[in-house]
Amino acid sequence: MENINEKIEESIKKLENKENTFYFLTQDTKGNAKGSVRFIYQIALSLSKVGFNVCILHEEENYTKIGKWTSSEFDELKHMCIKNSDLKVSPEDVIIIPEIFGYVLEQLTNLPCEKVILCQSYDYIFETLKPGVTWAELGFMKVITTSELQKKYVSSVMKSNAYTVIEPIITENFSKKPYPSKPIISILTRDQRDTMKIIKTFYIKYPQFRWITFRDMRGLNEEQFSEYLKDSFVSVWIDDISAFGTFPLESMSCGTPVIGKVPNMKPEWLNEDNGIWTYETNNIVDIISEYTQNWLEDNINEDLYEKGYETSNKFKDYESFDSKVNEVFSAIQESRIKMFKDKFETVKLQ
Repeated sequence: MENINEKIEESIKKLENKENTFYFLTQDTKGNAKGSVRFIYQIALSLSKVGFNVCILHEEENYTKIGKWTSSEFDELKHMCIKNSDLKVSPEDVIIIPEIFGYVLEQLTNLPCEKVILCQSYDYIFETLKPGVTWAELGFMKVITTSELQKKYVSSVMKSNAYTVIEPIITENFSKKPYPSKPIISILTRDQRDTMKIIKTFYIKYPQFRWITFRDMRGLNEEQFSEYLKDSFVSVWIDDISAFGTFPLESMSCGTPVIGKVPNMKPEWLNEDNGIWTYETNNIVDIISEYTQNWLEDNINEDLYEKGYETSNKFKDYESFDSKVNEVFSAIQESRIKMFKDKFETVKLQ
């Protein structure tokens, strides 16, 4: 009994001194830009700056760090393969698993540490979960998500969990363009077939605009991505299952208006003034044509640009982001301390 108390006291001390570790399981992007992965790194980096130990977990040894397509400072975070024999998860530690890793959850059920779901995409929740299985049944009681709207939906499905929200931020690379736009349209769609269909339909239906260039935004690093957005006079976005929508906000931040299809879960930031929105994919090419003609005639309302800046600036408050991350994870830390202290008192009474 005395030995148990000593171990509990040691755990409490580690937690109070921030000697435990927050592990973030992360997808390998293979060098391609991916907002959901950048978000994980942003949280981890924010925690490391206030003294928490963090570690990026990955599935394979040949993992590609994300500094190649975003900030090199992310590569300085500790990384470790889950297959590494040196990986030791203690009861004081916290492991954060994205919702897409449903197949991993069952393997972690018996781990004595705190287990947290990071849900950025509601559409992927059941991608690899067995039918009828809930996060709570697998020992994942806490959930972090990216918007109040997504929180409302996910909590209506997974009802036994505690939810908190951390909104993503836009990096400093996405800033107001310092030069006039070129006759280029940046396009990003969830399904690449939509990209090709829009381009081909546009050129056939409106042959007078065949000299306008479309630029598919896949496979770019963050610096290229932002520079291409600044070059463009408009961007086009289609992503039915998006739960937040980073691309249109990045476009707005660069001063590039957005033509987009409203996702199934309409983002809270989206309104009729900050973009040109439609509920029909088939309308997109006609909207692009009309916008192109107005742009050529210098007939774009300046309010569209201003509303875009106004919307995107809400997601460039880095101090608020850091404060929120610290608040959420400090609460997790405090709950672990309380749990160990309660256990200590229970053991003392036995």
